[in-house]
Amino acid sequence: MGYRSGDAGFKRLAAALFAAGLGTFALLYATQALLPVLARDFDVSPAMSALTLAVTTGAVGIGLLPAAWLSDAVGRTKVMGWSLALSSSLGLLGALAPSFGVLLVLRALEGLALAGLPAVAMAYLTEEVHPEALGGAVGLYIGGNAIGGMSGRLIAGGLADVGGWRVAVGGVGLMGVACAVTLLWLLPASRNFTPRPLRGRAALARLRAPLADPGLLRLNAMGALLMGTFVAVYNGLGFRLAAEPFHLSPALLSLVFLVYPVGSASSASAGRLADRIGRRTVLPLGVLMTLGGLVLTATASLPLIVLGIATLTAGFFAGHSVASSWVGRRAAGAAGQASALYLLAYYAGSSIAGPLAGTAWTLDHWNGVLLMGGLLLGAALLVSLRLRRTPPLRVGVGVA
Repeated sequence: MGYRSGDAGFKRLAAALFAAGLGTFALLYATQALLPVLARDFDVSPAMSALTLAVTTGAVGIGLLPAAWLSDAVGRTKVMGWSLALSSSLGLLGALAPSFGVLLVLRALEGLALAGLPAVAMAYLTEEVHPEALGGAVGLYIGGNAIGGMSGRLIAGGLADVGGWRVAVGGVGLMGVACAVTLLWLLPASRNFTPRPLRGRAALARLRAPLADPGLLRLNAMGALLMGTFVAVYNGLGFRLAAEPFHLSPALLSLVFLVYPVGSASSASAGRLADRIGRRTVLPLGVLMTLGGLVLTATASLPLIVLGIATLTAGFFAGHSVASSWVGRRAAGAAGQASALYLLAYYAGSSIAGPLAGTAWTLDHWNGVLLMGGLLLGAALLVSLRLRRTPPLRVGVGVA
């Protein structure tokens, strides 16, 4: 039996994975608030500066399956601990990069190291948490992701005003180190994990079930479309608020990311709501909320833009929380591989949409970013409605 919400082990697990999500997403998105600064200091285009995020998320995607296979052999907790410790060290090295090219290489290596945590966290939760508490546990983990994304951007933006992008990147690296120590200290050892030998043919064979299930493939598409929209909007937002008529400094621009706690709250709430009324109902509502937020950003009023970003953030994290926990429930005995495939699609959406948003900004400024986001969310809504009609699979005493 897995941990229930009132258990002491559940509290340690939730706190450890909250810290893990905090560190992972602070490191991952450390450069997003710095894109206008990087474009200026290195004399590169908006699309090129966005590569500092795209190469990291792309490398995370590349490393997901190998990390999941490694965790099958050596254990979930070891891979998660190594992942956050190594990526924090690489984050610190990034602050010393002598050129834009070296920065991109270090950011890519950081992404490969980071892959171990998101690839394994969902599988660990599925194995160690009772099904009745899984939605809430996943919501808390993704809530840590939301706070981490906010904290990394706030720290980076504030420090960039004080000492430039190098001080900003180094400060986020130190935050990652603190989160790695917390993870290693609090995370309970696996109780329901059975190691499997690391054999390439057997590992590939375990991908067959997730790749053969139409429901899981649609959930993967949801992850890619939602994340692609989210990163495209936030990348473009930095350039919009740094330009006329706003002219916000990096520190002031980073304050927009204070809306992230809305995402933390919505992810936990959506997980609990999905446990009560069903994922098939909650997922389309998350997409519609995201779309509503995007529409609000079309105005020229800064307060309405911030309200729109807050609404978009809430909708995105609600949708991602529901979709990712649904993957774990539906995958049954292939949770590690299914979670890795979902996140592979999720980060692929980020890596592709991020630079494209830079190009959209260059072509038609915010209107180009709005058009791109609207198309992605329209496709996401269609997929979520198709998921409502996807036949469920029996999982224990429930369905997924």
